[in-house]
Amino acid sequence: MNTTAKWIDIDGDDGKFGAWLTLPRGGSGPGIVLLQEIFGVNEHIRAVAAQYAADGYVVLAPDLFWRDGARIELGYDDAGWAEAVKLMNATDVAKAVADIGHTVRTLRALPAVTGRVASLGFCFGGRLSYLSTARGLVDVGVAYYGGGIHNQLAADGQVERPLLMHFGAADSHIPPAAVTQIADHFDANEQVEIHVYENAEHGFNCNHRASYQQRAAAQAHGHTLVFLGEQL
Repeated sequence: MNTTAKWIDIDGDDGKFGAWLTLPRGGSGPGIVLLQEIFGVNEHIRAVAAQYAADGYVVLAPDLFWRDGARIELGYDDAGWAEAVKLMNATDVAKAVADIGHTVRTLRALPAVTGRVASLGFCFGGRLSYLSTARGLVDVGVAYYGGGIHNQLAADGQVERPLLMHFGAADSHIPPAAVTQIADHFDANEQVEIHVYENAEHGFNCNHRASYQQRAAAQAHGHTLVFLGEQL
């Protein structure tokens, strides 16, 4: 895809952690903080980074599980799922959000970043992208199938920056009632855009998973590119 990628170090509140930096072919552009699923900055997340770098963005994906082991990568088999859930449950969300704040500041300081900065997250990272946007850490946010967002509405529901959310209509991890609750909460908020994809399961964007749905993934990517193009 004619992109350049490498690990860099970021100074956090309680130590250094790594982040996967991917530069576009032109070498510069607006920034995206890419937030991992519960499986770490694995092959899929690095492929997503390359995809958005090919679209013209400078992408930085922080290793959010670094306190339990640097650069953890998990697959989507039963063993990978078990370890991923264990790591997610052990993660201090407040510390993860603080790590994202440091990642955003690092990204903004890079000479390659010539515009504003968005967060883009999947699954656990989708919820973190929502929180990052609601709390004003980024200029705009994108959240793919972010679990638990409906439980955050009271604390972080007054979103004042552009936010795009994607959900699968057949998501077995996020019930339709939760998506309806989110949509109803933001019904009058013109900053928030929500898309729900027919017959799409949790993880529909990930072509490493059995739940991958090419049509929904393509539609969501298109919506995301239009949104980022308008906002960044």
